[in-house]
Amino acid sequence: MELKELGQRAKTASRIMSRLGSARKNEILLAVADRLETDRDILLAANAEDMKRGRDAGMHQGLLDRLLLTEDRIAQMAEGIRQVAGLDDPIGEVLSMKQRPNGLMIGQKRVPLGVIGIIYESRPNVTADAFALCFKTGNAVILKGGSDAITSNMAIVTCMNSALKEQGLPEGILALIEDTSRETAAAFMKLNQYVDVLIPRGGAGLIRAVVNNATIPVIETGTGNCHIYVDESADFTMALDIIYNAKTQRIGVCNACESLVVHEKIAEAFLPLLRERLSSPSVEIRGDAAAVRAAEGIVPATEEDWGTEYLDYILSVRTVAGIDEAIEHINTYNTGHSEAIITGDYHNAQRFLNEVDAAAVYVNASTRFTDGFEFGFGAEIGISTQKLHARGPMGLLALTSTKYIIYGDGQIRP
Repeated sequence: MELKELGQRAKTASRIMSRLGSARKNEILLAVADRLETDRDILLAANAEDMKRGRDAGMHQGLLDRLLLTEDRIAQMAEGIRQVAGLDDPIGEVLSMKQRPNGLMIGQKRVPLGVIGIIYESRPNVTADAFALCFKTGNAVILKGGSDAITSNMAIVTCMNSALKEQGLPEGILALIEDTSRETAAAFMKLNQYVDVLIPRGGAGLIRAVVNNATIPVIETGTGNCHIYVDESADFTMALDIIYNAKTQRIGVCNACESLVVHEKIAEAFLPLLRERLSSPSVEIRGDAAAVRAAEGIVPATEEDWGTEYLDYILSVRTVAGIDEAIEHINTYNTGHSEAIITGDYHNAQRFLNEVDAAAVYVNASTRFTDGFEFGFGAEIGISTQKLHARGPMGLLALTSTKYIIYGDGQIRP
């Protein structure tokens, strides 16, 4: 189908969507969640084709992990949709209402954005998450996934559209652009006649391409060069547990720890323990000169390492003289995603929270919690690293706008 026709259908569908009540939307979402689990074997078979192509092409293990669907992950997709159905519907909320001296009552009301376009890579769960959040907020959605996951995405969209059709909804509420070429992606980025906002999810190259080339307004989601700073007062056991979780639980996600900052006064005592803890699975540690001296097996880092999102079993380590240098290093090399401090010092914790420039800043916890599900939003549309409109995990509110509503009784402007 031509992009223009997809856009026209989505625009028409979005106007119908805006009239659906909360109870009806929730009923439909639950039906879609049930269908995903009913069609589980179909989805797994489609994903197996994508996984085979990925392995045959030598795809990196971290990317293969992003691509993989399992029975558990399909169940999580369905549960995410059910959680969204259980959330309060923000559409129609009146945010304020005040009377002017001339008698006009002026307020703000929360409304859908309209048609949302999402360009993303590898992760087929995004297909279900994006639909659920867009649907709950009364938006139509056009998806443009990558070639790596095209078979999985087509199966998921077919499954969900079948459920929508059974519920008597028109075509166009959910659409997938099946042509995975760069030319089609570039044309999609300029479909501003029909698409109200564009959200990229993926690597730095994809996000940069969308930001630089789109004529549609973009909500920028970011890559994750996430840091953990181990302060002089840190509890070593806590620090080792948090770093192990943040680095190794899932290496291919944007909230994984990629960079470590360690106070120089504890480096000789802490880094050998860290080297041992990260020996299984084997994590390559690249450090500055002090880190290399502190622990056997740490290899010298380059300047490039400080700003790299590895998505691999690799961790950079920089030693610092204190909280000032730690904050300066993190603010220089981070991507505005998620940063953490491990400390027993209240003052340093507060400084870190106040001065580190990121969407999510943690004290004594893993960066892996930066996630819509963990934050109680149900599914998420992405993690915004920009500062306008939305920042951090984007749930329902991030997919709404407002309009002014004005009540009068015959006023005219003098």
